[in-house]
Amino acid sequence: MVTRRVTIIDYGLGNLRSVTKGLEKAGAAVRVSSDPEEIVSADGIVIPGVGAFREGMEMLGDLRRSVTASAGSIPVLGICLGMQMLLTTSEEHGLHQGLNLIPGHVRRFERVRGMKIPHMGWNSLIVERDHPLLEGIGTGDYMYFVHSYHATTHAEYTLTWTEYADRFSSTIYHGDVFGVQYHPEKSGRTGLRLLKNFIDLL
Repeated sequence: MVTRRVTIIDYGLGNLRSVTKGLEKAGAAVRVSSDPEEIVSADGIVIPGVGAFREGMEMLGDLRRSVTASAGSIPVLGICLGMQMLLTTSEEHGLHQGLNLIPGHVRRFERVRGMKIPHMGWNSLIVERDHPLLEGIGTGDYMYFVHSYHATTHAEYTLTWTEYADRFSSTIYHGDVFGVQYHPEKSGRTGLRLLKNFIDLL
């Protein structure tokens, strides 16, 4: 059995340690790197992230070229902020351009009485369509979320929905580019299954 090499992009944001441990537990050989050559030579790329969209895009800097050049030949997984940066634009603290690898926009949750922002804690998935990324994961399974902004995209790019204040796309994709709004590395057995499924796609 061939061990797949996954590069986690280190651009200064994100819990690299927990993502690394999750991917290693799922069976990958993991590198954490900001070296463009290590990014483009990997079997798969993971973009982690915790924080604001504008800061994330600025700190990604020239590495965005490595990501966009690799997309289409190397599977990419964006987690939380990393997922949001895969989209076209974000309205967080002004209008900002994303990587545009998955058509869609990042918007703030509408304020609803009795519902706190950020959306924090365990919430369930609603599966829109079957996909190998979701092998063994079904409607009603729970993942761990921490976010104030969410993805708005078409159903054709949506693998799962989640409901909080509104229904939003919680797992998205376009070809071999995937994004998850939740933290699979913090989501127990179900999150580990998703990471293993991603590795199996490489």
